[in-house]
Amino acid sequence: MRKIYFLSIITFAVACNQKVKTDQNKTSVTESKGNFDWLNGNWRRLNDKEGKETFENWKKISSSEYSGIGFTMQKGDTINQEQISLIESNGKWNLFVKAPSDKAPIKFKVAEFSNDKFICVNDSIDFPKRIQYWIEKDKLKAKISNEKTNISFEFEKVK
Repeated sequence: MRKIYFLSIITFAVACNQKVKTDQNKTSVTESKGNFDWLNGNWRRLNDKEGKETFENWKKISSSEYSGIGFTMQKGDTINQEQISLIESNGKWNLFVKAPSDKAPIKFKVAEFSNDKFICVNDSIDFPKRIQYWIEKDKLKAKISNEKTNISFEFEKVK
């Protein structure tokens, strides 16, 4: 009887220890999942057309939301502007882009991401169908594309 009792205690202790390890692993995965902190800051486009200046400013609102604004200036006037949000809901990340002329934000599903890049897709619109962001050294890079067109962006952090 003592052996069974002792064996039960050992089994219970091992099972509890395994549960703690599993929960710790889940926490670390959850904490690393969706970390887009490398977006934070004010960025100026380097490969802009002559006479234009484009900027993107990103801010972390919470662990499940990043907010950005992209705008292009020409001769001191804002000629283009977009509100950008990266939001996690029910374990899934989505990118929302809204120009002033849009009635509602356009939703892009985050199809792939790692600690230094993410790729979003929306096949229901003509352009862009795909939006990519990645960090390369101290540069923020982005590309918007569909089957026929690619537009690349290279940004440096404004100090």
